[in-house]
Amino acid sequence: MIKREEYLKELRAFREKRVIKVVSGIRRCGKSTLFDLFKEELLAVGVEKEQIISFNFETADNYDIDDFKKLYKAVENRLCPNKMNYVFLDEVQQVREFQRACDSLYILKNVDLYITGSNAMLLSGELATLLSGRYIEIKMLPLSFKEYISVKGESDLSRKYRDYLTKSSFPYTLELSRSKDIHSYLDGIYSSIVLKDIVARKKIADAAMLENVIRFMFDNIGNPCSTTKIANTLKSSGHNISVHTVENYLKALCESFVLYKADRYDIKGKQYLRSGAKYYVADIGLRYYLLGQKPADLGHILENVVYLELLRRGYEVFVGKSDKSEIDFIAINEEDTEYYQVALTVRDEKTLLRELAPLASVNDHNGKYLLTLDDDPPCSHNGIKQVNALDWLLKE
Repeated sequence: MIKREEYLKELRAFREKRVIKVVSGIRRCGKSTLFDLFKEELLAVGVEKEQIISFNFETADNYDIDDFKKLYKAVENRLCPNKMNYVFLDEVQQVREFQRACDSLYILKNVDLYITGSNAMLLSGELATLLSGRYIEIKMLPLSFKEYISVKGESDLSRKYRDYLTKSSFPYTLELSRSKDIHSYLDGIYSSIVLKDIVARKKIADAAMLENVIRFMFDNIGNPCSTTKIANTLKSSGHNISVHTVENYLKALCESFVLYKADRYDIKGKQYLRSGAKYYVADIGLRYYLLGQKPADLGHILENVVYLELLRRGYEVFVGKSDKSEIDFIAINEEDTEYYQVALTVRDEKTLLRELAPLASVNDHNGKYLLTLDDDPPCSHNGIKQVNALDWLLKE
């Protein structure tokens, strides 16, 4: 079991604080395992078993708990009086009006509440309104390259990077050695997300059309994508789909954490732009599962890996516009702003100059980085730091 230390730190920091801890992320990214690790830590520091109350609403023994009243009663019946109770509700969105049970449990002074969900709708609408200011969200992703290497070892990083991409970053795949077993596991994740989370929840009649959109998006990670362009491209291939339907499908894919959307930001105008957004996939292994060994733009795949890593490090990430130039990523958090350009290689002089130009056009003192897979020592180009991407992924 991999210790997901960055996420455990978050749970430790908010233990017994008067907020609901909400862990969100794509199916099978490790949310339930994170709870198991945290429960082990609680037991290790003297918390008694009876004080830990857990429900997973995707297991058959909890199917009968299907509304908020039953949920509240089930938890209430197990509460230890005069002691702190640690309540873990896994995939709680399966329970009708679960928000009301969470609100009632939050009020109890001897309840420390932790919940997970595989859909962004968990924190939309009524829950956000009902629990405004009462929860913190911990956004979970599959394994980082650093976590993957912590298990696989640091020798032959280039080969292990390829394995990380093709064999998936979902934690359980580390326990599978045969390609066909990994393929079967990813098939289960994909089917569960598409059929259970999206088709059923959104009442989508044409699942095949949804899959056409997914294939298109997986094949175009890191490319600017408008809904009109997607619809027109699919129509030219004989698939009749409206722009509105494409919008709904993309929204559903982002809500299920399959895709992440990076909007564009005008650096000089300091405004968000409506057009030119890019999409990235939660796990490159899913891309290989769905598209096979179809030739891929390895530069955009590296871009995808960097994008997810910036999210893990707590940044909001945008595609940057500076005059007529485009910067791959602007990473913003409460403390600073950083600019990133990502390229497979810049050993060709023209390529190097082309990649440096957008960063050089930004006239401020924030950090500027050029990440590549070139196995060269770090260097600086007039303040722009060129760093090997694998070294950057492994840093603290």
